Amino acid sequence: MRVRTAVSNLPFQYPFTISKGTKTHQPSLLIELEGLGQRGYGEAPAIAYYDVTTDKMLAALTAKRVFVEKFAFTDPERYWHYLHHLLPGDPFLVCALDIAAWDLFGKLKRASLQKLWGLDAAGAPVTDYTIGIDAPERMVEKMLAKPWPVYKVKLGAPDDLDIVRKLRAHTDMPFRVDANAAWSLDEALLKIPALADLGVELVEQPLAKDNWEGMKTLYAASPLPLFADESCVFEADVDRCAGFFHGINIKLTKCSGLTPARRMVTRARELGLRVMGGSMNETSIGTAALAALGPLLDYADFDGPLLLDGDAATGLAFTDGRVVPSGQPGLGIRVNEGIFS
Repeated sequence: MRVRTAVSNLPFQYPFTISKGTKTHQPSLLIELEGLGQRGYGEAPAIAYYDVTTDKMLAALTAKRVFVEKFAFTDPERYWHYLHHLLPGDPFLVCALDIAAWDLFGKLKRASLQKLWGLDAAGAPVTDYTIGIDAPERMVEKMLAKPWPVYKVKLGAPDDLDIVRKLRAHTDMPFRVDANAAWSLDEALLKIPALADLGVELVEQPLAKDNWEGMKTLYAASPLPLFADESCVFEADVDRCAGFFHGINIKLTKCSGLTPARRMVTRARELGLRVMGGSMNETSIGTAALAALGPLLDYADFDGPLLLDGDAATGLAFTDGRVVPSGQPGLGIRVNEGIFS
């Protein structure tokens, strides 16, 4: 096989602020994996609060490129296990390669990933559209500029409840709230019942990722479902979340790809946990991989291409709030010309 890389650095339509900081652009490592006469594509966004940059991913790939390329490819799951041991400290890079391998495999089999997995695209949930933290009036403007069936609202500021009240005054659509681990237990116990009264349907990561004692208390008291994000990164984290959260948010980039993500869904179901698929502001390349999992999920957060000004590929459709793959082999996307030149 042969690997080629490119770096994307698309601007956000609006500066994107969460409780961890603000960014104006989303850097991502894009992967092309060529083998057996076909090319597969993958993506891993760089995330500062995980100390992952495109330069670090490229350096790790350069150091192990000969081994990445020498593998005798037959199926993506075997390749993921190989990469998992080859690059144990680089789950973001492994994710990009794993997505590319699944895209390649689908093209070799002349089938979309959903067809390979026996999934019906019609069963996918509606994706939310994210409103980043800003002045309340500005958040209202962003929401009104993008009519959508459900909104995710980033919180983690002293005026959280005021923000949601002002947004609610302009729409009856459901809200989901993501605190990105910004609240104390006392704040969460105060805010969550008020958010329930304001039409919020779930809360993501209310407390610090390692505040398990606080989560136990909150889990017992919360009138809303609580979803783990920062507390659920890898497969091993799924079991720990049972009894502390009502559901988990699986992000391909963090867990290291589609291969472990599918296993995480299975394990979550066994534990009675609900499952969300989460965006890390991927272009249509990474979002197509998320969308392939859609019918397995209860909730979708696949809005990366909606938040970015520009894209790396075409082929995804946003129809009635759902992300709809094209049905073409693999991811079903076409990478824009010149990216890997």
